[in-house]
Order: sequence, then structure tokens, then C-alpha cells
Amino acid sequence: MNGFISLTDRVPTRLGIDLVGVCCALAYATLAYLAQHAGEPSLLAFYAIVFWSATPVFCLYLLLTRRDEPLPISRLFFWALVFRVCGLVGGPFYEDDFFRYLWDGYRFWEAGTPYGIAPEAFFLNQSVPVQLQAVLNQINHPDVATIYGPITQLLFLVAFLLNAASVATLQGLLIVVDLATIYFLTRLTSTRNVMLYAWCPLVIKEIAFTAHPDGYAVCFVMAALLLTTKHRLGLAAFCLGLAIGAKIFALALVPFVLCRARFHHWLVFAGTVGLLYAPFVLTGATDIPTLMLFADEWEFNASLYALLTLAISATPAKLLLACTLAGGAIWYFKTYRREKTYIPRGDWIYGALFLAAPVFNAWYMLWLLPFAAIYPSRWAWTASIALLLTYITGLSLNDFDMQAYAQPMWVRLLEFGLIAIALAWDVRRNLRTKPLSH
Repeated sequence: MNGFISLTDRVPTRLGIDLVGVCCALAYATLAYLAQHAGEPSLLAFYAIVFWSATPVFCLYLLLTRRDEPLPISRLFFWALVFRVCGLVGGPFYEDDFFRYLWDGYRFWEAGTPYGIAPEAFFLNQSVPVQLQAVLNQINHPDVATIYGPITQLLFLVAFLLNAASVATLQGLLIVVDLATIYFLTRLTSTRNVMLYAWCPLVIKEIAFTAHPDGYAVCFVMAALLLTTKHRLGLAAFCLGLAIGAKIFALALVPFVLCRARFHHWLVFAGTVGLLYAPFVLTGATDIPTLMLFADEWEFNASLYALLTLAISATPAKLLLACTLAGGAIWYFKTYRREKTYIPRGDWIYGALFLAAPVFNAWYMLWLLPFAAIYPSRWAWTASIALLLTYITGLSLNDFDMQAYAQPMWVRLLEFGLIAIALAWDVRRNLRTKPLSH
């Protein structure tokens, strides 16, 4: 790669940026075409396109770093928008979670709450509109009530009101939110670093193509961080409360974002979360029971948890990992309090959390990657590519001897092996460059 960068040293920066933009736009346009006309892209085509779109971006980042030049913000946003429009045109593939989002929006409008009743209860209900019946019949795990928080449900409701049963509408809303996340990141780090997130294949696939709402919650987290750097802790606490209402993962950042807050700021945070959940608590159901069921029973793409359960049963393994995470979080919190930064190492926090978790889906990386833009590392951006291997399952392989969402062992070994190699590379480089006293 260094040889490639040397060969491109004479290429003008703006021309190089646009060449990379065109190359990636062609990749995503091809992916959109395959998603629209070939049912779903073959795994081989998908990973070829991921390589096609990721390699020029990483080379451009190294080139801009070598030259110590910024990425013009106009080009950052222009190409980020082009890539996401390709996703909007292409639509979801390898995923069917969006049927649940569309159904939740309908139930929220019809009943005033999306919680408490599993979709299967409506299979024989003739009052369900025809277009929603088609959605209902394709929801995965229809025997389980919804798991999404109240702020995310508001997004589903808005999408339903704009255009019922339209995943494209939801994609469009999430693209707008993601562009807001990119804007917040430009206020927190260099545009060169932000490019890693804004032009990342995983981000574009999971948000623009597939409409996963995790990026919606992350947008509130980035807003909270930006407000914290400006010492507007009341508004930061409010945004952090909204993030919790969107997805519970935001809870991991609360002690760090509000560690310098006063009591009334904590009241704003608690009040925001309380007000979000109060209407649903009063109607008798929230997302909490399904979250607990998910934490108790689900397992997919686990690493440390999977290794530990080879020796001990599931419950002790979860307790041991939870205690280890808590101990690590306490140690880092004490260290963070002594630092003068207002942006915690969310890449460390979420990296440790997901490596210990029983479930590690590709779209969970949407929580980690904004922090990896602020604090670039080889391991995090290697993980952004490696996690896309999770789409290799019994279902995508059409292997009837495997369960639908089971993974071949080699997939997990390759995925976490690549991350481990990149992490070792980062550690070795840091040990070489930092004084021994550190």
C-alpha cells in the first residue's frame, strides 16, 4: 500500500479525492443494481464490492495523512451523499429486520403503543390493511414483542405517517440523520478522519441500504459529545437521555459523558429517560421484557463468550464477563477523570462490550466507528470490514445442513483473527512510539 501511495504522490489532492469518489460511487451503484435486479447479491459479488470500495478510501486516507492535508468538507459531504443515494435506490439485502420497523410504526399509530403484543397475534386479524399484511407475514421472530426503544419507535411512526409500509422512506430519514452524525464528527475531529466513517462500506450498507436504526441513536450520542466539549452539559444530558430512549447501548457512555456534570444535569438526564418511558409504562408494556429475553437467550457471532462457554455454562460465563467489564470500566473511568479530554474512548468501551457480548451483529459497529474516526486505529477499521463476514451464514450459503443463522467456524476465526492481528499491530506501533514511562 505504501508503494501505491508513493506512485500517487504527484496526483493533485482534489483530483485524487474525486477519483476515489467516482470509484466508490461505481461500486455502490453496482451493489444497488445487484440488490434490485438479482434478488440479493451473491456473497462473492458483495465482498468484491466491499474490497473495491474500501481499499481506495484507506489509500486516500494514508495519502492525505502523508501530505498532512485536509479533505475539503464539500467533497466529504458530496460523495457521502452520493454513496447513500445508491443505498436508497438499492434497498435492503441480507436483512429482513426492516419489516419489524414498518410494523411497529403501524402499531404505534393504530394502538398508541407498539409494545406488549407480538406480531403473531395479528396473523388472522382481518382489520390489518393489505399492505401491512404483506409486512406482517415477513417479520422474523413474530412470536416476540418489539425490542426497540421509544425514541426509535417515534422514527418508525414518522416513517409510517409519511408513507406507510415504505422502507425507502425509513432509509431516507436515516440517511438524513447519518449526515447529521457526519456533521457533528466534523466538529470533533478532522475531515480526513471523518472520511473514514462517512465513506465506510459498513456504514453505508447498514444505514443507507439496510435501514438499521442504530445510527439514529448514535447521532444523539455525537450531539451530546459535541455539546459537552462546549460545556453545555444540560443539553448534553438531554441528548444522552434521547440516545438511551433510542437504544440501551448508549447507557455505557453515560458515566463518561456526564462525569463532570452537576446534580441538576443528572436530573435532566434522568427526567428525559423517565418522560420517554412513562407513557408506555402507564399503558402496561415497554421494550424492557424483550431486551431481557434477548440478553438471556440470543447468541450470534460471539467471541469471548463463546470461548468461555466451552468451559462453563452460560449464566456463570455472562456473570464473569459482566464483572470483568465492570472492573475495566471502573479502571478506565478513574483514568478518564484525570484527563483533560471531553471525548471518551468509545472505541475501547464498545469494543470490549461487543467482544464480551453473546451477540455481535455487524451493525453494532455503528456505535464504535464514530469514535474510531476521532481516535483512528488499524484494529477498529479492520473490524469495520471483518464484521461484514457475519453475513456468511447457513441461510446465505443455502446450506440446509446448517441452521439459518449459524456461522461456519472458519468465518469467526477469520473475522476475529483479522481484528487480533490489527490490534497487535497497533499495540506494537504504540509501544515503539510512546516513551517507556507511558
